[in-house]
Amino acid sequence: MSDDEREEKELDLTSSEVVTKYKSAAEIVNKALQLAVKECKPKAKIVDICEKGDAFIRDQTGNMYKNAKKKIERGVAFPTCLSVNNTVCHFSPLASDTSELEEGDMVKIDMGCHIDGFIAVVAHTHVVKDGPVTGRHADVIAAANTAAEAALRLVRPGKKNKDVTDAIQKVAAAYDCKIVEGVLSHQLKQFVIDGNKVVLSVSNPDTRVDDAEFEENEVYAVDIVASTGEGKPKLLDEKQTTIYKRAVDKNYHLKMKTSRFIFSEINQKFPVLPFTARALEEKRARLGLVECVNHDLLQPYPVLHEKPGDHVAHIKFTVLLMPNGSDQITSHTLQELQPTKTIDDPEIKAWLALGTKTKKKGGGKKKKGKKGDRADESTETSWS
Repeated sequence: MSDDEREEKELDLTSSEVVTKYKSAAEIVNKALQLAVKECKPKAKIVDICEKGDAFIRDQTGNMYKNAKKKIERGVAFPTCLSVNNTVCHFSPLASDTSELEEGDMVKIDMGCHIDGFIAVVAHTHVVKDGPVTGRHADVIAAANTAAEAALRLVRPGKKNKDVTDAIQKVAAAYDCKIVEGVLSHQLKQFVIDGNKVVLSVSNPDTRVDDAEFEENEVYAVDIVASTGEGKPKLLDEKQTTIYKRAVDKNYHLKMKTSRFIFSEINQKFPVLPFTARALEEKRARLGLVECVNHDLLQPYPVLHEKPGDHVAHIKFTVLLMPNGSDQITSHTLQELQPTKTIDDPEIKAWLALGTKTKKKGGGKKKKGKKGDRADESTETSWS
């Protein structure tokens, strides 16, 4: 076995150390999400909540592996975003932005944490109100959540990515909602947030991905966005884009001094994972980022919108395909939902009835439930 093969072998879930790092990142991001949800109150500034989410992840990861022999990178794997109402994704504004939450807003919180490049991501939808969520708000959250529950049971060894795409669309239709186009669920690898194995949210002629089969010891970010609208979001204003990722395979000699300064800062601080322009010197960043994006050195994460009045819900979780079953490591409890629709379709019911307990060999310890996440419910799915 070559050194490269040995290195590759040691860095998947067959290594207990790797599993520990994924689960530690997940524990931190679950707590960061709890914190962000608690902050979602009328008159709260969106940028303040984004900052608090990122700061919590930085602080908690900063306390880990302090005395490791070799330096272990750790911190934010995806900046905290709060996308409200018909805004679909990636809204993480600059410090100067004054947007505030209002009573009744539907807030999609999206964030990620990593330890040594092992990434745990999560997204959750919360309505700024007391009491149960009703009507079409409840329908669209139930559509995203039930689609996520079906996906959890279908992202398993032997199943194909197409099986998941078909299932989540069918679930959304049962709630008279649409799965939003262009959202991809990716395999996660060390320092890779958008691995090559991909699940399409919606199959259409414009978007093609390679057929793929899930395999044991893989990790996936399952990403579901549902809408009461058409599910065809639009980019309205490029100036809203604040999240970028270094395109590691691209090089170009930048002309502007400002661009070179910013690009050098990005290479030092954020060489591979997404980052927010808030983390750069704001005056220089705005100018410098434009040239970097124009020459494909950075991949932007655009802020997309459905039509005004449409309701959009987002659920994302990280799942480890362990030898003894699927282990969902990120989640958050939903508010009480009172949807107007119920699931009657026998095929959907059959997916949702697939095993959710792992048949442990021997006396495996039962995982303790942590307050505020769904670890007290079973988040492991057996493949039998």
